[in-house]
Amino acid sequence: MPGVSVAVIDDFEVAWTKSWGAADAESGENATDETLYQAASISKPVAAMASLKAAQLGLFELDHDVNTILKSWKLPDAPFGGGPAVTPRMLMSHTAGLGDGFGFPGYEPGEPLPTVLQVLDGQPPSNLPAVRLVRPAMTGYQYSGGGIQVQQLVLTDTVEEPFTQIMNDWVLQPIGMSMSTYEQPLSAELEHRAARAHDHAGSTMSTRWHVYPEQAAAGLWTTPGDLARFMVEVQRTLAGRSSLVLDQTTMRNMVTPVGVGPFAVGFMVSQKGEGWYFEHGGDNWGYKAQVIAHVAKGYGAVIMTNGDNGDNGGSVITEIQDRIAKSYGWDLLDKPIPQ
Repeated sequence: MPGVSVAVIDDFEVAWTKSWGAADAESGENATDETLYQAASISKPVAAMASLKAAQLGLFELDHDVNTILKSWKLPDAPFGGGPAVTPRMLMSHTAGLGDGFGFPGYEPGEPLPTVLQVLDGQPPSNLPAVRLVRPAMTGYQYSGGGIQVQQLVLTDTVEEPFTQIMNDWVLQPIGMSMSTYEQPLSAELEHRAARAHDHAGSTMSTRWHVYPEQAAAGLWTTPGDLARFMVEVQRTLAGRSSLVLDQTTMRNMVTPVGVGPFAVGFMVSQKGEGWYFEHGGDNWGYKAQVIAHVAKGYGAVIMTNGDNGDNGGSVITEIQDRIAKSYGWDLLDKPIPQ
């Protein structure tokens, strides 16, 4: 793993950030706390916060039929098999019944990029099949990046502004994520700050990185410090200590599983010991990342890497996260109370 950058959350604050290794193994440029990494699928919960903002503003309901909200496209064959209507809540919790179990591979810089509609219909220059329903909604859980792209279209059709602008104005800037962007491709002004993609052996790849026009699902460039600010905002809002983007009631949707599978709106929710955590992994071509934070106790961690070694960061991310948890006493805080 050529480079790794870490942020630690403690007592509802970003306690510290630190970086090790190389942002680019070929040039030898060091990774710093301002190095940009691809967040990959961690783009999804950040994007979900904007959709929750739209729901809070009354622009649409989380439990309304998406085909009554969408203007520029309709989800085919919905509802499927006599099941319930697909809703934004289902799309963002991977319970809508969509069958795209694939991840987005991205495109080499300079290649033609598909529009959101071309991605959803599997039309050139999209490099993947169409996003379609394969089962009735809420009958099972299947991770679906395509569903997140349907929800991106729900958001932009409703707000009638570009997705990048919505995310910047509604989420990134209010939280103070000043080093983050959903720009795809990355602007020339920011390219010099971006970590290069590397393969499983830590060697540079055929291009510096891939481009992801599937912005909500995989397109965020960011730093661990900025992602930690995002996680802290979720924690502080849940605790009634902030409302920079959402109110407390709306924010609870991000940590409340919908009833099928492990996902709430945006985040996977899991129990470790007696503690409940919201988390998400990221896995793009040449990058791995992980975010995790406690629902109630104000601690967590963000780890980002520029290597393709193992699922969701493999041993490097797992080892760092375990050491942070041990050092900060996460396990001790979440042990069962002796009877």
